[in-house]
Amino acid sequence: MRSFPIFTVLFLVIPIVEIYFLIKTGEIIGVFPTIALVVLTAVVGAGLLRQQGLATLARFQNNISQGKLPAQEMAEGILLAVGGALLMTPGFITDAIGFLCLIPISRNYIAAFAMKKYALKSAAKTGAYAQANQWSQANDDVIDGEYSEVQDEKIIIFSSSDKNTKK
Repeated sequence: MRSFPIFTVLFLVIPIVEIYFLIKTGEIIGVFPTIALVVLTAVVGAGLLRQQGLATLARFQNNISQGKLPAQEMAEGILLAVGGALLMTPGFITDAIGFLCLIPISRNYIAAFAMKKYALKSAAKTGAYAQANQWSQANDDVIDGEYSEVQDEKIIIFSSSDKNTKK
């Protein structure tokens, strides 16, 4: 029953806090400026989401074309989707969290933290972390080497009739 407190916060506490801040902001600056501010954050957030989404997609495609795993870009894509959804939700707390998901510096940090935490948790469940850790401790030797690719060369095949014609 660990998910119950998370859903309580998401669907009960956060909306109540958002409504409170919207009412207080409306009392301080007025109703229409508050509405304009909420709409402005949604519009700016949509523009930032588009820009950052395209940049992340370009990095994703670049990594794929180079044969690299685009794990960081996939995690950032999830954060961009979450950030965009939060910015479309009226409220100042969700907007702040949404902008954190869209700003590249904070998004990179959050994505790297989440990937590291998930990788360790996943590895601990499968026992791969312990095996990898034992392997790295047991095999401290580093073997250095070089390799080169050789293009296929033409192979010349002599038949028996060719050998008889040689002088």
